[in-house]
Amino acid sequence: MRWLPLIFLLAIVVVPAVEIATFIEVGGRIGALPTILLTIFTAVLGILLVRLQGFIALADLQQAMAEGRAPFAEMLSGALLLLAGICLLIPGFVTDSIGFLLLVPPLRRMLARLLANALFRPLPTTRPGAGIIEVEVVEVRDAERPNDDLPPTLPRR
Repeated sequence: MRWLPLIFLLAIVVVPAVEIATFIEVGGRIGALPTILLTIFTAVLGILLVRLQGFIALADLQQAMAEGRAPFAEMLSGALLLLAGICLLIPGFVTDSIGFLLLVPPLRRMLARLLANALFRPLPTTRPGAGIIEVEVVEVRDAERPNDDLPPTLPRR
């Protein structure tokens, strides 16, 4: 988690600076009004595509659960889809590019699998069944307590 402050710094300082520089460059080439209209167009198009991809991601999640698989990659794919939507709503060409890249299903699935493998590693075992602990449960009732439904710390009636 040492890299978290760096990511926060990038999100707060560097990304807006890059977006402003890109706006100035694009606005200087095509004009202010076309730049603004292009930004609005990419936001609207991006939201429509995120919505469509969201339905597909939900179907993938339901299929994984129906097959009895843990849907880690599908859940992360949905989270990346949410990130794509956020990037597309933020005005700017750089964040729009990142958002549109995250809308490409094979790229998003590959990133989701990489994240799933990094975040949800299986526990190491030394032998088969090493993580299983067998126990026997014995219920003991207190004969002096007339109200078995009350915990021992509460006053008796």
